[in-house]
Order: sequence, then structure tokens, then C-alpha cells
Amino acid sequence: MNRIPPLPYDEWDTEALASLAPGRRLPPSNVLGLFARHPELATAFLGYNRYLLGGGSTLSPRTRELAILRVAWRRRCQYEWVQHVLIARKAGVTEEEIDAIRAGKPTAITRAVDELEADSGLSDDTYRALAAELDDRQLMDLVFTVGTYGLLAMVLNTFEVELDPDLPAENFTTTE
Repeated sequence: MNRIPPLPYDEWDTEALASLAPGRRLPPSNVLGLFARHPELATAFLGYNRYLLGGGSTLSPRTRELAILRVAWRRRCQYEWVQHVLIARKAGVTEEEIDAIRAGKPTAITRAVDELEADSGLSDDTYRALAAELDDRQLMDLVFTVGTYGLLAMVLNTFEVELDPDLPAENFTTTE
């Protein structure tokens, strides 16, 4: 049960949520319904998050989604996991890669997320591996993406945001 229930769809301040998708009406969702309860926060956060989700981020959608999935898995955030499995598939992430994220297969992205989550920093070895593949701006976007989705997982878990009725709970278990 949601600790803070989503605001009913017909009560949303669509202007506050418009920064996420300018020019189009957003469909109902529990996470947006939560943000709709705090329009000022919604405007600030969703505008920033729009950058991370492709509104300017230098990360490829694949890299971004692999990082977000690892954050969601580590934080045991089912809502974030389920949403981003769907987005990751659209970005070309394979089922094998999704399974590898879940298992913690040691890739540069998985190691980076695990280190950032555990230590709020990167080891020299992981940083060098990432820097061989990513430029300075991409490195910054990666760290900001991991931090932001860690925060969002914290929000979703704390307020016990339930899956939307049309979201499958697939590919998520509570044990690794």
C-alpha cells in the first residue's frame, strides 16, 4: 500500500508535470501521481530528470539503462526495475544483458554502479576502464544518473509506490 497515495489523475497539475514531456498529456502512473502531490518538487525534479533520460545527456540510451537497472536491482526497487526493463529493451538491451545486471556480472558499468552505491566514488581501476570508453561529459552524466536513480529508488521504496496496473512484475525477485 502506498504510504503517500498518488494524487488522482483528474487532480494533477499538468503544468507542473509538463517538464517531463512538453506538449503532450502524460498518462496516469503511480510515480507521477506521487509527484503530483508536490508540484514545485515535480517541476524541479522532472525537468532535471528529462535531461538524464535523453533530453541532453551524453550517455547512450543503452549505457544509461544498464546503469539505471543496476541501481534499481541493488536498491531492490521494483517500480524502477520494471519501468526501466521496458525502456532498456526499447534501447536494445538484451535479455542476457538484463540477466547479467541482475547477477552483477562484472562489467565497467556494473562495477561503477556498485562502487558508487557502496562508496560514493570510483576506484582508480574502474575509473580508468570507464574513461577508456567514455569522455569527461559522459563520465559526469553517468555519475549523475546513478545518483539520481539511487535517490528515485529511495523515494519509491520509502513511499511504497505500487506498480501501475499495466506493468508486469516480471524479472524481479527480492533475492539475488
